Amino acid sequence: MGVVAAATLTAPAAAQLSAPDMLGLADRAAAAQRTDEAETIWRALVQDPDVEIRTEARFRLAMMRIDQRRLRDAAILFRAILDEKPDANRVRLELARVLALMGDEDAARRQLRQAQSAGLPPDVAITVERFASALRTTKRFGGSFEIALAPDSNINRATRATTLDTVIAPLTLDDDARAKSGLGVKASGETYARVPVADGAALLLRGFGSATFYGDKSFNDVSVGASIGPEWRSGGERVRPAIGIGRRYYGGDLYARTTSATINWLHPVSRRDQIVTEVSASRARYPVNRLQDGAIYDGSIGFEHGFSPRAGTSVTLFANRQTARDPGYATTAGGASLLLWRDAGAATLYATATWRRLEADARLALFNRRRIDDYARIGVGASFRKLTVAGLAPIVRVAYERNRSTVGLYAYRRLAVDVGIIRAF
Repeated sequence: MGVVAAATLTAPAAAQLSAPDMLGLADRAAAAQRTDEAETIWRALVQDPDVEIRTEARFRLAMMRIDQRRLRDAAILFRAILDEKPDANRVRLELARVLALMGDEDAARRQLRQAQSAGLPPDVAITVERFASALRTTKRFGGSFEIALAPDSNINRATRATTLDTVIAPLTLDDDARAKSGLGVKASGETYARVPVADGAALLLRGFGSATFYGDKSFNDVSVGASIGPEWRSGGERVRPAIGIGRRYYGGDLYARTTSATINWLHPVSRRDQIVTEVSASRARYPVNRLQDGAIYDGSIGFEHGFSPRAGTSVTLFANRQTARDPGYATTAGGASLLLWRDAGAATLYATATWRRLEADARLALFNRRRIDDYARIGVGASFRKLTVAGLAPIVRVAYERNRSTVGLYAYRRLAVDVGIIRAF
């Protein structure tokens, strides 16, 4: 309270003011355009032991940040309120609005579903429905990134076996062909530009990349890509067709190059639920092994559901078909993944599980059997909003993978950990 008094009143006068009085004083300062004075008072009241006072101070400060176009700061303040009061739906709706203004439409829609899952008064529900139907991403340019340290028990996803059975004789594997552990640095990011062309339509350009770097450069893995296409919206529907190119480099050498066509469709089912469907067709070239050259077809359908304002889930079914010059490299795969998440205090916790079955069209000439894989992955993680600095939040992830295969070359186990920072919203 002494900091506030220094900015506004003499110490004896300030000592007689209650927290509600200080809120009123800050409101009057803000109305008189004395924003620095109002901010000083609100920041002091954020430390008040009464959660209601802290909430009011954060909310007022967040609304001022919106007026100042400091949207990320406003979002952080709203999330701090929701950490303590997850049922504060007015705050959640304001957060959704800010996220939409920031260009993070998916996160904005998620906040709307969380608010609706708790139930809303009829007049508020109508307003929210209109907002959901008219949701538009107004940010023209944007991006996100993540960087993490990544200890990994199997950086090349390789077998630990020393020999493999072949049609000729047992084959001895050299060290580079077997599982190797290592500590890497992972980085990923995305940038986009959205150019409005008509009401409910825009041209969307995206660039994205991911990389993992190790002390042994022969295991460095880098992928980059770009896409362009229209984005159409009608009511709550969103359709995004696009064409794109991609490159993957492994050990510093070009491993694959692709050209692709994709269409993504988001369809709201109810206040709590939505379905996301995506299909794509790609042409892939592998300079190091032209026998793998062919087409890749992918399809997925995901169902997202909000249990409550603090928890939700998504279930995704997917399928893949890859052709190749050599039928031993041509494969058909299908599987499912599950995501569960929950806000717990100032952290968001999540768990994932994935299963995939893959079968090759024929056996490779060197091996005795046709390749059939069963892949499973489980993971847990947490992001810690309480430690957010400059819009970035720490994150920890742990994942375990196991791939069983009729061809020993493809059988492996892997335990990986990521400790890093991500964009908070």
